[in-house]
Amino acid sequence: MADPATSWAIAHSWLTLALPLAAFLVNGLALGRRAPRAAAAVAVLANFAAAVVALLVARDYFAAAHPAPLLAWSFPWLELPHFAGGLMLGIGCWLDPIAVMMLVLITVISTLVHLYAAGYLRGDPGFGRFFALLPFFAFAMTGLVIAPDLVQLYIFWELVGLASYLLIGFWYTKPAAVEASKKAFIITRFADAFFLIGIVLVATALGTVQFAAVNAPAAGAALAASPVVFGGHSCSLLALAAVLLFAGAWGKSAMFPLHVWLPDAMEGPTPVSSIIHSATMVVAGVYLTARLFPLFAAAGSALFLAETLGAFTALFAAVMACVQTDIKRVLAYSTLSQLGFMMFALGVADPAAPAGYTASMFHVFTHAFFKSMLFLCAGILIHAAHTNDLLGMGGLRRKLPVTHAATLIGCLALAGIWPLSGFFSKDAILASAWTAGRPWIFAVGLATSLLTAFYMARFYLLAFHGASRAAGRDAHAHEDLLMALPVALLAVPSAAAGWFAEKYFAQHMLPPGLHTAEHAAHAPWVPWLALGAAVAGILYAAWRYGRGFIPSAPKNPAVRLAWNRFYVDELWQVFAHWLMFTLVAAPAKWFDSVVIDGSLDASAWVMQKLGAAQRAWQNGLVQRYLAAMLVGLLALWLLGGLAK
Repeated sequence: MADPATSWAIAHSWLTLALPLAAFLVNGLALGRRAPRAAAAVAVLANFAAAVVALLVARDYFAAAHPAPLLAWSFPWLELPHFAGGLMLGIGCWLDPIAVMMLVLITVISTLVHLYAAGYLRGDPGFGRFFALLPFFAFAMTGLVIAPDLVQLYIFWELVGLASYLLIGFWYTKPAAVEASKKAFIITRFADAFFLIGIVLVATALGTVQFAAVNAPAAGAALAASPVVFGGHSCSLLALAAVLLFAGAWGKSAMFPLHVWLPDAMEGPTPVSSIIHSATMVVAGVYLTARLFPLFAAAGSALFLAETLGAFTALFAAVMACVQTDIKRVLAYSTLSQLGFMMFALGVADPAAPAGYTASMFHVFTHAFFKSMLFLCAGILIHAAHTNDLLGMGGLRRKLPVTHAATLIGCLALAGIWPLSGFFSKDAILASAWTAGRPWIFAVGLATSLLTAFYMARFYLLAFHGASRAAGRDAHAHEDLLMALPVALLAVPSAAAGWFAEKYFAQHMLPPGLHTAEHAAHAPWVPWLALGAAVAGILYAAWRYGRGFIPSAPKNPAVRLAWNRFYVDELWQVFAHWLMFTLVAAPAKWFDSVVIDGSLDASAWVMQKLGAAQRAWQNGLVQRYLAAMLVGLLALWLLGGLAK
């Protein structure tokens, strides 16, 4: 094995950032319009090469028994000598276990999604443009996860937001897609404003934004010793900064009530949905919480928010997934629910008992593969049935054998059925909640597991079993090689990742600054209870939908409430109208019309009057001009005489 300090791959890890950026520039400036098929080839090859480098980086980094964090490379680009006593900003690559894990996930899944998109978007007028934007998204996510400091992370964090805005609204002639892209952009920017304030507070107080320094115990102590007073109340700067920093994760990972943008983001092409929901954009909030875990643990407030919001979001989103009929929205609410799992696992963790931290990162890893695969399978089903509605599918298992097998693996993995990957990571999260002494969190997680198994079994049965409900639209249903191949490849880690990765995560995926930890023994009955809940959910779904039952518009008030997404979107509309129109737009309109326009109108009136007076003299009569000159000369002579 190579020594991480002398590894060629680690020294050249900048290629994982440069290759997708090069694909974006080449395709955006040259190939996108002129040679769209060549643009697709460039994008796929660039991401494949980046994935190879990332895998070599992971191999060399984990060659050591206890790999230590290291700065693989760094380039300074801005010095702020007068800010906080001197602040140097740069771009670099910080490698530690979670960064390396995320680097592998992003590059591998991005490569497969690019390959899939070459088949999915074949014939689309924006084909070349898509293969400029998708590498840009991969570039932004890569820069985010390898960031050594908060400023680089924030810059790429915003680039991810820009890329998602462009990709969600890719079909810009479709009003729903445009509205969804704006919704995602505005809501996440709202959260990111608080995130930026938190970064400024930390940088000002500590004089650094480097993760190694910010996560150090001394940084937490310094922030805790600085009080902040507002409105007659005081709190520590540590608590305030931690909550503000967590606000960025809150919005990006779509925790309640900032979740409303994520289901609407399904208006983008299915490859976009796959890459956003797997290991990239929405997981960035979980990654940020894990990256700043020592600081958040010292504050306590941020982890309490992660625990509470995560548990509520997990159950809340699972309930809504149970009644959705849009195939991509079922998976979108599933992602929300699983993000809740990851977040509350971090919330129940502690530096002295990091089982929840390890379980969260383990679930990030396994979930990425089967959720990306399920979205790609959904795209194939949409192509086959020419609809997003599960009620318009059915009977597709014989026409789409690879997709059928992969979907079954993905559904069972997400449900947490042994021996698939989701069983290991989901049960590790439930066990961490129980051993951390959070029985109500454990109960919420167990109930969510039951609902997850139910809605994924419902998803599978409505799509593949029973008679076809496509009314002949699926007569020519088939599997495109470019689309089926990535699905088949993702099925392998979806099924087996839990077996080969569990040991590595237990050994290496620890909070920053912690190299070894004693892992508490898990209650042996937890996996059995979780498996029993999942089986119960599947059996109930089979009883309801396996006999040809087709859901209709719900009549039960409680079901209708979930069907209408608990009217949270409508509440946001009311809030936005009150906030933006009543508190912001109306005063701004008054100020603009009365103060700005009024001052300009008054200036114009004065100038008009002065001009009218001047016009009386500027009339072209030479005699009047001569008389005025004589009067002026006489006035000057008299003034000169008086002065003497």
